[in-house]
Amino acid sequence: MRVPAPRSSVEDAGAVVVLPGLFVPEARQWLSVSTGRVALDGYSWMQAVHWVAGSGLYQPRRHRSHGPRSFGATTVRVAQELAQLSPCRPGIEYLVRRTGLSERSVEYHLAMLREAGLLAYIVRGTRVRGEAAQASKFALMVPLEFDVALGVRTAGEGTGRRMTGIAEAGRELMAKLATKASRKVRRPRAKSSSKSPAKGTLGSADQGVVTAVSDEARCTPMGGGSCSVSSAGTPSFPPESKLASGQSDSPTPKKVKRGRRKLNAVGRRFQLAAELIRRVPWLGRASVPRIAWIVREVADAGWTAEQVIAFLDCGDAPGTVHRPSGFLAGRLAGAVALWPTEEGRERAVQAYRDSRRAEKARHREWEGAWRAPRSRAVRRMVAEAFAPQTQPSGQGEALPELGGVEDLSPQDLAQMQATGWGEFMAGDTTLVMTTYDTLGPAAAVHIFGADLVQRARKLASGSSLMTVGHR
Repeated sequence: MRVPAPRSSVEDAGAVVVLPGLFVPEARQWLSVSTGRVALDGYSWMQAVHWVAGSGLYQPRRHRSHGPRSFGATTVRVAQELAQLSPCRPGIEYLVRRTGLSERSVEYHLAMLREAGLLAYIVRGTRVRGEAAQASKFALMVPLEFDVALGVRTAGEGTGRRMTGIAEAGRELMAKLATKASRKVRRPRAKSSSKSPAKGTLGSADQGVVTAVSDEARCTPMGGGSCSVSSAGTPSFPPESKLASGQSDSPTPKKVKRGRRKLNAVGRRFQLAAELIRRVPWLGRASVPRIAWIVREVADAGWTAEQVIAFLDCGDAPGTVHRPSGFLAGRLAGAVALWPTEEGRERAVQAYRDSRRAEKARHREWEGAWRAPRSRAVRRMVAEAFAPQTQPSGQGEALPELGGVEDLSPQDLAQMQATGWGEFMAGDTTLVMTTYDTLGPAAAVHIFGADLVQRARKLASGSSLMTVGHR
């Protein structure tokens, strides 16, 4: 194949270079030994993919009766999926699901991309029995032959070279490759059409899907920048009378972009039911379809969840509801007739927000008994914060230092046990559990006794089957 070489001056404008066949053996399909350069993005890599597809320099070297025969549309479609991954670590199952190919076909086309110098191993996948298979990690590579053919100037060394310019002879072909790279190769339809061109022409089913630069239609800058056009047919242009107004009839109608689909009546019922179950405490784990059937009248009338909650607040909130759906149906009976207008419902919602009951419901989650923190470091800090501070010297009589709980007098132990039992009978275990967590189980038993410590731990654990009882 004869392609233009990069020109350094006008005198060598007619110089050409003949490139050998493009093939990378398996031993050199690694990033550390590759002669290409790493592509900076998927778009520039797809330009190199389309150039390989149209150059004809690469042919699969497989001495078997099956497998791909050439670098075609299917290989380009697999490359498109790889160009969208960052990092490029695709699994075989992922590519099978995205492309619709078989596992063997995906493996064939990945091997072809490696042999063409477009992929290089960074980490090779492993398959260990009893463990999950690890996918291979690839680097998107631009072959050295691509830079030579288009006259691409690079700076740097090794695979980290970067593109700094391009020869004038390769600019037109680079523009065509950019157009190809911006398009998407679609999966060909399995059903044949009667309007498809005859077999053997350039516009056949196989050639029509390929977006690569073919040998017949490839631009050859060495001949003065002219591009040969296939004789299979000429493109049809709209008449100038239609172009004068800036409009032309397209054979394929444009798809109208639509936003999010609007909910119908049934969808609004289910949406309202789900929000009520989430916000009304006594609805609990009620069934969404059943609640949607109950609120169908208010949902069709345009009620919101706030309006329904405000209407339910007109009555006293029950302590226990055994049948939430039946209770809700009884509360909402005649609601549409009582609040027929939107203005009235909004005034009721505003009144509900300003009511004391709503304020109490908003702050209910902050109420409750204090529980000791789970972290030992935090518990130590809490104990130090509540510990009595020693009086500084010179300001009064110093307190006697205690070496441990064994130094406590019988009067102090009796007073602490009485205080612990009193708090425990009132349902408070803060003193006992703080001593247990900070000083340890042995110290807590020494101070309060094993019976009180055991009961306080059961009460702190929240067991619903345990009662306080009597001493």
